[in-house]
Amino acid sequence: MGSVREALASAGDALAAIGVEDPRLDAEVLLAATTGWDRARLAADSTAEIPPSAARAFGEAVRRRLRREPVAYIVGRKGFRHIDLAVDRRVLVPRPETELLVELALERAPQTLLDVGTGSGAIALAVADELPGCEVTAIDTSAAALEVARANAARLGLAERVTFLDGTVPVEGAFDLTLANLPYIAEPDWRSLQPEVTEWEPREALLAGADGLDAIRVVVPAVGPGTLALEIGEGQAPAVAAILEEAGFGSIEARPDLAGIERVVIGSR
Repeated sequence: MGSVREALASAGDALAAIGVEDPRLDAEVLLAATTGWDRARLAADSTAEIPPSAARAFGEAVRRRLRREPVAYIVGRKGFRHIDLAVDRRVLVPRPETELLVELALERAPQTLLDVGTGSGAIALAVADELPGCEVTAIDTSAAALEVARANAARLGLAERVTFLDGTVPVEGAFDLTLANLPYIAEPDWRSLQPEVTEWEPREALLAGADGLDAIRVVVPAVGPGTLALEIGEGQAPAVAAILEEAGFGSIEARPDLAGIERVVIGSR
């Protein structure tokens, strides 16, 4: 395969040709993972020869990426806040916009917190990591996802800080703050999504009926007293606010993500 520079150029060109959004970045992450060299070393020593075993592993990783498999699944991990999560096809790849829910928890500093639809455990484990005084409970209807979440908790040394439960709301006990990253993609929008999503990520964690609000309609009325914050899709804030209001929530507000999209809706009762 040759040098770092040659490997990155070849992989980047191949990924760009099929429309991958960040071909150079993806190539660098894959090469770093397969060589064990960090990206700073790759940049500083671009003429270094790649060992044969690493070259073979890199070639296979690029072939997987050319099939539009997400980079996080190929390398088996994804950074979220200050933690590194193991991820695979049993769970969604954690998104940067979901960090808004963790930021809200830091702002509110609850004593008790419920994470609904925990998936890889990203939200629950980030809160446990950054709010040591908070008692965190996390639930999911997917037994496979809970396996991933519990393994992440054990690896991060947070297994004693988070209680994982199989199921959905209501959950026994009272929670100061409930955070929910539920499915919110509308079925008509499915075909417009990137193949990384439609061909690889768990569909049941993404799709939520004709308007993307089916899961939210079910969960919101079942949430107990306290503050509820939901991650939502673009343009859904007015409808979600109406669902919260109908369920008896007040002080409703929407917060934007870095792109200016109203991404989180909050209400209390």
